[in-house]
Amino acid sequence: MVLRLVLAEDSYLMREGIRASLALDEDLDLVAACGSYDELIPAVDQHHPDVVLTDIRMPPTQTDEGIRAANLFRDTHPGIGVVVLSQYVEPDYAVRLFADGSDGRAYLLKERVGDIDELAGAIRRVAEGGSVLDPKVVDALIEGRSRDESSVLGRLTDREREVLAHVVAGRTYAEIAAALFLSEKTVSSHISNILHKTGTANRAELAAWATRRGAGS
Repeated sequence: MVLRLVLAEDSYLMREGIRASLALDEDLDLVAACGSYDELIPAVDQHHPDVVLTDIRMPPTQTDEGIRAANLFRDTHPGIGVVVLSQYVEPDYAVRLFADGSDGRAYLLKERVGDIDELAGAIRRVAEGGSVLDPKVVDALIEGRSRDESSVLGRLTDREREVLAHVVAGRTYAEIAAALFLSEKTVSSHISNILHKTGTANRAELAAWATRRGAGS
């Protein structure tokens, strides 16, 4: 099945490069190419493509036009797939793109457009209602999550770290209180604070959370 495409990219050289890549696949039909958000919206209304390929940053503001367009099309053209192209690894934009669901959405780095198999694969995937996230963006999201978790540990007080170590060791409130010369009420208060800071629901979940991160040892 031939897929009809609309391309939005403000760089002439990049736009022509993508056009040339798409021409290598006879089942991809580029029906319109434009250079701004204000051109993209009416082009989609006019041509009713199967998939839109759009840069993130375009005129008029050069900020997040591609993300806004992708989110708009969920309401105005829910059957259209969207492949968002980015020059840089920007995890926050990927999160915004998938915030209302990943169906029919892809986030790729522009360095992928030279590989027609990879680009065409993403296009067909979103046309079928699937999703694609560039591996480098996945790596950045994981790295960011790891940094966030490290910052959580950094917010624990010295006493909370001591209590956490005993929780990981499986000790009871009474045993922790005796080891640290505290009342059980104070131990309970410390554990409540740690649960809140780490976003865990109970001592078992907290112990598992800390063990995975090598904390509490």
